[in-house]
Amino acid sequence: MDNIKHIFFDLDHTLWDFNKNSKLTFQQIFNDQNMAMDMNAFEEVYMPINERYWKLYREERVNQSSLRYGRLKDTFDALSLRVKDETINLIAKEYINNLSSFTHLVEGTIDLLDYLKQKYQLHIITNGFDEIQYKKLNNSNIADYFDVIVTSDSVGVKKPNPRVFEYAVKSAKSIAQDCVMVGDSYEADVLGSFKTGMIPIHFSDNNIHQIPDKNFISVPKLADIKQYL
Repeated sequence: MDNIKHIFFDLDHTLWDFNKNSKLTFQQIFNDQNMAMDMNAFEEVYMPINERYWKLYREERVNQSSLRYGRLKDTFDALSLRVKDETINLIAKEYINNLSSFTHLVEGTIDLLDYLKQKYQLHIITNGFDEIQYKKLNNSNIADYFDVIVTSDSVGVKKPNPRVFEYAVKSAKSIAQDCVMVGDSYEADVLGSFKTGMIPIHFSDNNIHQIPDKNFISVPKLADIKQYL
């Protein structure tokens, strides 16, 4: 790690607490729509469906609108709830409009960023949508930590496509071997960055993505990254 000069972070599930903020957003929308909803039951069904749709999105098998509609439609169907398409589309729109207004960060985010900012240049690589990722960073008061912010929208392809990482490294005016990528997705962040020549660190806090290859660094808490950097 002696040659490392740049640290790239994924945003959702890594620094920005997607699960908590998403749940609060849906709770607000359901209340506004006067929809009685067991939020624990909803989240239990929604989360794996959302993960599946994001995998399809990364693989270019669904577009943004299909992801936003499909994950809700499938969730309501699984819960045996009859919800009109116009209501689903309204919820999908309100979700995007309100998600970034919630600002909970993963435990240890600020402490780690303060520690790393003294030693490295920090950047973001995210598959999220331009329209809300910048709002998340600004509303959570962490945008100023990062020099380069790369979204899949700005590149035209998504992680783990190597073009995303190559574009990000070039934007940072560096080479891959001088860069670390920190993220929660084994497929998108770990394998994607490794194939580009970067050093990956897998953040495994939510245990959704199990890391099968022990040759990669994997940490259960953000604070644990300090022992490597």
